Parts: sequence; C-alpha cells; structure tokens
Amino acid sequence: MNKTVDLNSDLGEGFGSYKLGLDEDIIKHVTSANIACGWHAGDPLIMQKTIKNCIANGVGVGAHPSYPDLLGFGRRKMDITPSEAGAYILYQIGALEAFAKEQGTTLQHFKLHGAFYNTVSADPKLAEAVVNTILNYNKELIIMALSGSYIAKLAKQNGLRVAQEVFADRAYNEDGSLVNRKLDGAVIHDENEAIARTKKMVMEGKVTTIDGKEIDIVADSICVHGDNPEAINFVIKIRKALEDEGIKLTSIKNFL
Repeated sequence: MNKTVDLNSDLGEGFGSYKLGLDEDIIKHVTSANIACGWHAGDPLIMQKTIKNCIANGVGVGAHPSYPDLLGFGRRKMDITPSEAGAYILYQIGALEAFAKEQGTTLQHFKLHGAFYNTVSADPKLAEAVVNTILNYNKELIIMALSGSYIAKLAKQNGLRVAQEVFADRAYNEDGSLVNRKLDGAVIHDENEAIARTKKMVMEGKVTTIDGKEIDIVADSICVHGDNPEAINFVIKIRKALEDEGIKLTSIKNFL
C-alpha cells in the first residue's frame, strides 16, 4: 500500500526528581516526539536530555506547549485571551528551540497539550491567535492538530503545513472531537480494537464514533502513549501492524 504516516508520542513529561512515562523505550519506536516545555511538565534538564535522545534515534523534535498549569498537568481549561495564547506558545517554543539549537538541530513541529489542544480545535479566536503567531514566528514549523479541527483547516488556509492527528486509544464524537476523558468509553483499553481502529483510520480514512456512526478522518500522524510497560508493547504492535500493511512510517517533515 502506497501510504506514509507518522507515529508520535508525548515525551519529557517528568519534572525534577519525578519521572513520568518510559521515554527511553518508546522513543525507539516512534518517528516524532512532542516534548513538554515546562508548563504542564518537563524542566530544562529533561528538555535537553529528551532532544538528545530524539537526535540519537532519528526522531523529529516537536514542542508541546501547555496552559500554565503544572499542578493540573495542563488538563484544566483556562480562560485566556488570544494575546495570552500567542505569548504562551512563543515562550515555550522559544525555550525548547534554544536547546534544539544548542544540539545542532531544529524544531520540526509543535503540538499543543491537553486542554489548550482541545480548546483551539474549536475556538476561532484562539485558533486564529495560534496560527498568526506561527505565521509571524516561523512559517516552516508544522502544526500538529486534531484531524478535521477548526485550527487544522485555518492553518492550511493560511499556507501552513499541518499534520492532522488521530489517536489510537481514544474514542471520537460525531463532530470529530475526542470524547471527554471523564466519560465511560473515552479511552480504548482493548489493544486489538485500538490497532484495528488505527489501521482503518490510516488505510480507509474512516473511524467509528462512540455512538456507532462512521465519519471521515485524516491520519497524517498517530498519537500513541508510553506511560506503562503494556503501552510499550502496544506501540511496537501498532507499528508492526501498519508496516505489515505496507505503510511507511517516517517523521512528518519527510512527507508534508
């Protein structure tokens, strides 16, 4: 099958002496990394180390900006203005880019985190602020956004490269948004079901919603999580399942 896709994961989400995730393991199997920039997780040493590991494994480096919500891990919605949204992104991207430059590499993309990600997927004012910020800062930076979202469409309309993202282990609503994590069925725990859904999203451009309806979806990049040993096995299996179908896995900069 003549199809190319990216496999991404959120990395560098420890903080100080606290470790979260199995970065050293999962980084060997993904093609792009979204690195926490200190506002929901991560710190200078973790940012520096994660970029080093990305370079060593040929993984695309991306910034993962958040609301300023370390206590809530960036998953609590905050009431911010468009000006604040743009400044928050610049602050965090700039910090990570300094470490990238110091190690002789550049940022491939950025992907917002948690509640910030979900909000700009549908909020026109904040989405416009994010897009304008990237247009003014670096037009070559790829925006990774929820497939079919408002911000994905807006960024494309403004000439930016967009990696439309799908989730291997999350349930979808009919409008293409993700089901709230607080609701039953929001997270798919059955490994085989998640792999089958992912293959369908990549190969057919379709996903079945939590209500049983089939909707269109674009899968440029698949998000996988590596928070526990079982998840590592899932990442390995999902990559193999895609490659067995003749699908090429590579960083988004290589095909967008």
